[in-house]
Amino acid sequence: MAASELINLASLIDDGRCYELIRQHRWPDGVRCPGCSGHSVIRDGHDETQRQRQRYRCKGCGGRFDDLTGTILAGHHQPLRVWVLCLYFMGLNLSNLQIARELDLNEDDVQAMTSCLREGLVAKAPEVKLKGLVEIDEVYVVAGHKGNPAATQKKAARGVAGASRERRAAALWKRRSHRSSE
Repeated sequence: MAASELINLASLIDDGRCYELIRQHRWPDGVRCPGCSGHSVIRDGHDETQRQRQRYRCKGCGGRFDDLTGTILAGHHQPLRVWVLCLYFMGLNLSNLQIARELDLNEDDVQAMTSCLREGLVAKAPEVKLKGLVEIDEVYVVAGHKGNPAATQKKAARGVAGASRERRAAALWKRRSHRSSE
């Protein structure tokens, strides 16, 4: 393979395995109807556009659903393998721009996908309650000038002016000390 050829990671992942993974995690004790939570579910064909996406029909309530019905992954145009890769890259702390480049997607699409995934994961995350003695490393608190943005601007301008004075003084000191060392 030539060095100039790019590998599209999304093409390396099998859609069938992604759907198997979804089924295993969503229904570890067997498929259940998202409408009535019943176990009397039968397979009812496949999606026309995604052969690996199984359809089901509930005998109890008559509802029809598929592997993604009722999940954050339902109703999107990107294939499941792209969503799985996006989630993987998020776990690696890649930026949206990096994910967009890796998956050869528009950055706006990746922004929408990562936002959707974060919201879905946060909604399912258990609430954490701290007890006893809790220690933290660092805290950075910004106390703004609510209702007085001019005070913040003046302070920032003074900081820039002070920094440039310090740079000039350091440069002057460097030049003088360089001459004296010759």
